[in-house]
Amino acid sequence: MSDKTLRLTTAQAIIRYLAAQFIEIDGQEMRLCGGGFGIFGHGNVTCLGEALYDHKDALPLYRGQNEQSMGFAAAGYAKYWLRQRFMFCTASAGPGTANLLTSAALAHANRLPMLMLCGDAFLTRLPDPVLQQLEHFGNPTFGVNDAFKAVSRFWDRITHPAQVIQSLPAAINTMLDPADCGPAFIGLPQDVQGWVYDYPESFFEKRVHRIRRQAPDARELADAIALLKTAKRPMIIAGGGVQYSGAVAELTAFAEAHQIPVVETIAGRANMVDTHPLNIGPIGVTGSDSANAIAEKADVILAVGTRLQDFTTGSWTAFAKDARIIGLNVGRHDAMKHMSLPVVGDAKLALEALDFDYTAPRAWVDEAQAERAKWSDYVAENVKPGNRPNSYAQAIGIANALMDKRDRVVAAAGGLPAEVTANWRTLDIGTVDVEFGFSCMGYEIAGAWGARIAQAEREPDRDTVVFCGDGSYLMLNSDLYSSVLTRKKLIVLVLDNGGFAVINKLQNNTGNESFNNLIADTPTVPEPFAVDFEAHAASMGCNAETVANPAELAEAFKRAQAADKTSVIVMKVDAYEGWTTEGHTWWEVGTPHVTDNPKVKAAHEDWESTRPRQRKGV
Repeated sequence: MSDKTLRLTTAQAIIRYLAAQFIEIDGQEMRLCGGGFGIFGHGNVTCLGEALYDHKDALPLYRGQNEQSMGFAAAGYAKYWLRQRFMFCTASAGPGTANLLTSAALAHANRLPMLMLCGDAFLTRLPDPVLQQLEHFGNPTFGVNDAFKAVSRFWDRITHPAQVIQSLPAAINTMLDPADCGPAFIGLPQDVQGWVYDYPESFFEKRVHRIRRQAPDARELADAIALLKTAKRPMIIAGGGVQYSGAVAELTAFAEAHQIPVVETIAGRANMVDTHPLNIGPIGVTGSDSANAIAEKADVILAVGTRLQDFTTGSWTAFAKDARIIGLNVGRHDAMKHMSLPVVGDAKLALEALDFDYTAPRAWVDEAQAERAKWSDYVAENVKPGNRPNSYAQAIGIANALMDKRDRVVAAAGGLPAEVTANWRTLDIGTVDVEFGFSCMGYEIAGAWGARIAQAEREPDRDTVVFCGDGSYLMLNSDLYSSVLTRKKLIVLVLDNGGFAVINKLQNNTGNESFNNLIADTPTVPEPFAVDFEAHAASMGCNAETVANPAELAEAFKRAQAADKTSVIVMKVDAYEGWTTEGHTWWEVGTPHVTDNPKVKAAHEDWESTRPRQRKGV
């Protein structure tokens, strides 16, 4: 190892190190960090900005409009690259950094890599208190950046330039770890960013990373095989971890070899194409009658790469109480949930190692496929234009019919995750991003912008299509402008139902009157009026048009496909009659145990009537 050193500032060392990190993907080397999203301020422009300028070709910096949306874009980028590449986000000290908290939580919940390089207060404290500094009278070391400890997998504050030598590799190793993957936060005090140190030249040598594959324990495999051999009604739950492991082919081969029906989680949508005979549909609260019908009868359940959140398990009512679960997961925490028999290890390696002589009973497979056929018929009718007032499902059906199989679909919070999950017919593997790990309104457009940046690196001729409700649009829309500025075309369907209609539906379903969700039912709004989404999108440089019905939507969608920049298509949908009514398991929500309202009381009793089916576990 060379004894040569380079005298650099802390900021210069960070950026030089990131530029030297590569990863091998499918035999090809590419930069591990695809670049970054940045909004400059006094906490990061003078030092980190200076360092980034010198690496603007190797690490392109996308100028964000909002720090929260920058984080969402970084998450969308990481999802597209299946956690094998990441983007950094840099924000100034104070409110700029604080705006990243929500997106850090989204990345943490979804186990996505994202590096945050954020301004911090002066280490010397000589100018304290400075602009935008929060003072804690009993702890001068405590500030806004400490809030990120709860939503980061790795957290550090650089108090000396030499700490970069240890901190950066640790952050990258965390972001690339299959089990511990998540966001990494590095606080950069404004003075320390500019301090110098003689760094070893070897620190900046090119390094090629590879994602670790953890082999499962032989004894856990043997226990899983023994249990699977006893199954009379086996089922596989395929989660998002199947794609992150690159185990789609192995999952399909395993299911085919043993003729085991497969159901998908929300994150696991697009593990199988719609037409595969063992694809029985999405499971859970936003699932299908077909998947939920076999889930409640299955006796052995192989849960692969899923964290088994409540929308998958129906708050743990979707399965028979005596069903046995095998948790195949690279993360010990997820593999052992609800007293599962754990197989801790990489999904690809574990599925290959689960080699045994067994075929599920033909009658069970026939029953599952019959249920799926009925569900497919329901979806075909549900998405049909003209079957009822304008609906999410109709818009989904139109786009589904017109898209290329490699186009990417993005949706997030509100009613659209349920509608896309239930009604989307997967055209190709890994083409669906329904953000429901943190169910974050505002992810739709920003996350799609990040996904489109990634998609342009590998599939530049394909489209990224966004389903967005009016509520999410109003919450965070500025990356429409970003997409136009950076020439990263999106097709955005804004489906306007007059407010937060899905929560209004939950409100009504629990016996409550409509209140403060739909704009028309908000008592502090004297005169409701409609937003001109078309004019708003056009003002940010998008092609924009408003359509009256699904037939017009189809023609507008074709125009958007032919366009060379972001297109926004607006259609009003019904807030009450347009919902997918089938396919839902029970979902535990808090309802009033005491009330003077007879409708609320009746709804509470009805809701609680399903609780006896809930599995108890840890």
